[in-house]
Amino acid sequence: MQTAVEQVAKLNNGVMIPRLGLGVYQSPPGQVTQRAVEYALKVGYRHIDTARIYGNESDVGAAVRKSGIRREDVFITTKLWNSDHGYETALKACDESLKRLGLKYLDLYLIHWPVPEIRNETWDALAKLLKDGKCRSIGVSNYTIQHLTELLEDADVVPMVNQVEFSPFLYQKQLLDYCEKNKIQVEAYSPLTQGTRLNHPRIQQIAKKHNKTPAQVLIRWSLQHNLVTIPKSVREERIKENSEVFDYNLTSEDMRVLDSLDENFRNSWDPTNAP
Repeated sequence: MQTAVEQVAKLNNGVMIPRLGLGVYQSPPGQVTQRAVEYALKVGYRHIDTARIYGNESDVGAAVRKSGIRREDVFITTKLWNSDHGYETALKACDESLKRLGLKYLDLYLIHWPVPEIRNETWDALAKLLKDGKCRSIGVSNYTIQHLTELLEDADVVPMVNQVEFSPFLYQKQLLDYCEKNKIQVEAYSPLTQGTRLNHPRIQQIAKKHNKTPAQVLIRWSLQHNLVTIPKSVREERIKENSEVFDYNLTSEDMRVLDSLDENFRNSWDPTNAP
């Protein structure tokens, strides 16, 4: 049997990150996102993941303020978009995200995509933001082993997080091993395959056995692989359902079955051949 999963993970700089967060990718700006975030905070989420390109940073900020929860008790991630790469541009982009969110600092700031040629310069800017206290932690998103290796050769600061698409159908074991070895926390986006594989018979079978839903099985699988995971929904019942994953364990046999479903299936961008 797997042991119980901690609800927080410790990043390589000592910052604690909640293992379960709410993603707001494709959540429409305005009331829809605000309500989703407010509800998530009400039912116990303490980690919200947005990005400049989602166009809903200000809604996340508004919902956090409205929740009445102390700022230091909510972990907020946003991301630097591709057109904001470069040293000075990245510093400015962070300030603009902070302004939209209405915050003095970010808990995690990520490079959204490994834009060629200037990504290491951008990373230097993030290291400065970390040093200046504008970000408590910094990381990357959609980075492969090759992108990370290039970064680590050049950088003084090791990324705290690499956020990538990750599910049993895209079980990136080599990347996970590489990140663990280098003390980089892997964070899974699209852990629910955007709904496309919830009807898979193996997932259904395991869900039934534990009296859980397929979505809860996929999230639990991520957690038992020591990932941080950010399922996305704007529906209250789904947001709540996705959070009810800390009260049971998948067996090692369940994990083996789920691990074997890998088919290199992606819903989102594929950074494999990004130069």
